[in-house]
Amino acid sequence: MICNLCRSDAASSFDTNDNKTYWSCDICGCKYLDKSYFVDAQEEEKRYLEHNNDVNNAEYRAFLSKLSNPLKEKISLGAHGLDFGCGTGPALADMLIEEGFKVSLYDPFFYPDKDVLSMQYDFITCTETAEHFYDPFKEFNTLDSLLKPGGWLGVMTSFLTSDEQFENWYYRRDPTHVTFYCEKTFQVIASQRNWKCEIQSKDVVLLQKNYD
Repeated sequence: MICNLCRSDAASSFDTNDNKTYWSCDICGCKYLDKSYFVDAQEEEKRYLEHNNDVNNAEYRAFLSKLSNPLKEKISLGAHGLDFGCGTGPALADMLIEEGFKVSLYDPFFYPDKDVLSMQYDFITCTETAEHFYDPFKEFNTLDSLLKPGGWLGVMTSFLTSDEQFENWYYRRDPTHVTFYCEKTFQVIASQRNWKCEIQSKDVVLLQKNYD
């Protein structure tokens, strides 16, 4: 089977105890849900509306700072970024704007203005979004096209647990979570696009587009 993420032919299927079929890739290390189990757009949006993404919630802002703090060290004051998949409450964008950066918003459900996808950016943030990518190879190519040379992409997503823990992993149980990444996955994503890859901490990675 061709892998959804790296397009190698090294993906093999396995079933979980809730009778769902997943695929696991030997090349990039990702796991992803078989498309026959994808929820429809209406159910997906309903699930997102259940999230408590209050822009002013101190705990949520602290959580997002795990990405914003290392990202701020990479970009210049006044840089223009895109919060890709910002959800109902774009708290990260709000935090960065307060710090002197300019941030545009895109979310296919809540901020669907595709005009912002016709520009290039100094940085892009993608927090708790990549796990929703139905076609991650295509999505990361899109992000590459949206980045200026030398620009930074910051991704936050829960990294894969061990194979033994995957069955009961809470992150897998969300019906809108379809693609799961490990550190090796991001190294492959970067290698395929000639990006620099820096694993900042558990669940946080920064990727830099090459200047060439």
